[in-house]
Amino acid sequence: MRRLLRTISLVILLQSYPGIVKAQSSEISSGISQEQIQQVISAKLMTNSADGKFYPERLINRAELAAILVKAFHLEKRQAAQQENFITVADVPTNHWAFKDIQIVLKTDIMKGYRGNMFFPNQRVTKAEALAIFAQAYGVFQFPDETVNEILAPYPDAAAIPAWARKAIATVITEGFINTDPQGKIAPLQPMTRGDMAYVLSKYLERQQKQPETPEVPGVPSMTEPR
Repeated sequence: MRRLLRTISLVILLQSYPGIVKAQSSEISSGISQEQIQQVISAKLMTNSADGKFYPERLINRAELAAILVKAFHLEKRQAAQQENFITVADVPTNHWAFKDIQIVLKTDIMKGYRGNMFFPNQRVTKAEALAIFAQAYGVFQFPDETVNEILAPYPDAAAIPAWARKAIATVITEGFINTDPQGKIAPLQPMTRGDMAYVLSKYLERQQKQPETPEVPGVPSMTEPR
């Protein structure tokens, strides 16, 4: 009887395990709402999968990141992107789905290749890498090191941020694009998920929509008005 009860308990545990894994996976992209996901999709910066689902827990690779950044920042319009010559990339043939976008991020120096003219389009990126590259496209604020340290200090895992990414991530934080886990951690060395990317993009879109106009101060003539 005891053996039977153990077997039944084991079956129940195994049946519930996928649900446990699913719950843990959904926590990877905590902080992203359905409204934010829809905002990013409506802006055509990201898309749902063929089955109509977004899958925020799935990871972003370098080719996907390149395509997203070209759309978000209209990188194809930058002067450097107008160069007619192609940059040789051994692992990204001309028939690759992201060939044009990868050429653009390389020409504009938003992303860089590796030795041997490799791009590794299917390689996953860490959150630190993705945020640093996003900040590169946005424009990294040239804070002094002391200011960078002050901006990062409130985050429990700030020490885990690589030195090369600290100024860029400080920029992302200053602009309000950062998302953290329930403990307030950035998790810079964890893989960047689709949910993480959608959160950053949604905040970027909100920022674009809320660009403040220069306030008019009563009684003070503008620079174009005769005195």
